[in-house]
Amino acid sequence: MIQSIDYAAIAPALIVAVTAIVVLLADAFDVPRRFIGLLSGGALAVALLSVVLLAFGDRRATFCLPGELRGNGPRSCSYVADDFTLLFQGVVLAGAVIVVLLSLREIAEAEMPAGEYHFLLLSAIVGALSLVAARDLVLLVVALETLSLPVFALVALKRYSGTGSEAALKLFLVSVVSAALMLFGISLVYGATGAMHLDRIALALDDLPGEYDPVVGVGIVLVLVGFGFKVAAVPFHFWAPDVYQGAPLPVAAFLSVVSKAAGFAGLAIVLALGFPAYAHVWGPVVALLAALTMTLGNLMALRQGTAIRLLAWSSVAQSGYMLAPLAVGTDRLPEAVAATTAYVALYAVMNLGAFAVVIGFRARMHQSHAEYGGPEWDSLDDYRGLARRSPAIGAALAFFLICLAGLPPGVMGLFAKVVVFRAVVAGDVTWLAVVMAINTVIGLYYYLVWAVRLFAAPEGRPYLIAAGPGSFPVRAAIAATAAGAVVLSVAPQLVLQTVSSVS
Repeated sequence: MIQSIDYAAIAPALIVAVTAIVVLLADAFDVPRRFIGLLSGGALAVALLSVVLLAFGDRRATFCLPGELRGNGPRSCSYVADDFTLLFQGVVLAGAVIVVLLSLREIAEAEMPAGEYHFLLLSAIVGALSLVAARDLVLLVVALETLSLPVFALVALKRYSGTGSEAALKLFLVSVVSAALMLFGISLVYGATGAMHLDRIALALDDLPGEYDPVVGVGIVLVLVGFGFKVAAVPFHFWAPDVYQGAPLPVAAFLSVVSKAAGFAGLAIVLALGFPAYAHVWGPVVALLAALTMTLGNLMALRQGTAIRLLAWSSVAQSGYMLAPLAVGTDRLPEAVAATTAYVALYAVMNLGAFAVVIGFRARMHQSHAEYGGPEWDSLDDYRGLARRSPAIGAALAFFLICLAGLPPGVMGLFAKVVVFRAVVAGDVTWLAVVMAINTVIGLYYYLVWAVRLFAAPEGRPYLIAAGPGSFPVRAAIAATAAGAVVLSVAPQLVLQTVSSVS
């Protein structure tokens, strides 16, 4: 059977995939690394433009099965470019552009191979773009592994770095285990339903004989466990802090935002489109995971003394808030998916901004270490007085932290938390809303403690005088994320209305 392919539907992923091959060939012919970086970032911008153009058209689908689903229903398709897909693809590509900007100086200073770096990064982005569009379990697993496999090499791309190699090994082992568990779960679901497309699985589960309930229940939980590793949900989170610390910082930012956004999109797709009939099974599991994730993440963040590990544990805690709306099960499920989507989109802006400042600060700290003899690695105390030395950069970091805490004037963070609270309360999961409220207070403490340091005097630390915002690409990334955070704090309805129309 020969199928026609809707190339417009797959244009964003196709543009990035072709560019990944071109970048690898360019590196083989010794093209300057700056040109390779510009080519990579430019291709991502073009792919983002294609997403915007697709958003003005109708729903597109390709790689479809022949025939109809049931009666006059639509055909089952593996790749669907609907509003949900395009929104997440926009988040992924916008975040990826910022990561490329943050990577330009890192590649030069760490002497990483530029062609390999950008090839691996673009390959992972292809996996993320495909994952958010996948509507069958085979494409979903392939896309998830396409996202995961290049990241192992990216984490270890700093040559002769023991921490990077250790982090890559931990990430590899965890990912292999999670992939095996997910594949086993998918095999159980397929064995019971005889279907791989999510719409056909949903129909089969509606009429499934009772004796298959235990098999399907175990399969769904194992699929959920696989996604739990991807989004760093407790107890599948233990790789995150060490990997964030050992990886190049732009790669850590990629894992924290782009990879996490794709993982949550895949999880929402599977639960909402494939397994709604078994919400009584996965709903309580998601609620428990959400409570454990936000609680442990916040408590561990309180104990951290370095910026990267604090952001790592903060990222774990934020995953708990993103999981919480999905705990409502089939009750008000579209609103729950919309709440998770809104939180992911708003979180991407403020977390990337925080990473951008930390990356710029870390680069200048290394320079200051060489000139003044200060410490090589930054602690939270090294951020003392940043707002005095670089008022704009210090104010930007303080604003990002306030947004993450959910305090005014960082209204975007406040609205993000209000949206998930409302979804959880409307879904009658009241105990989880109480846990969220307690964790929100805990999160306020460590975000505000870090923010206060920015305006304190750098006592006994003369080497910090030279620390500043870093290179032009880093400053551009900070400016872009800060502008996005300000706009979304003034008009958070831009995201909320978009998400509500998608749901």
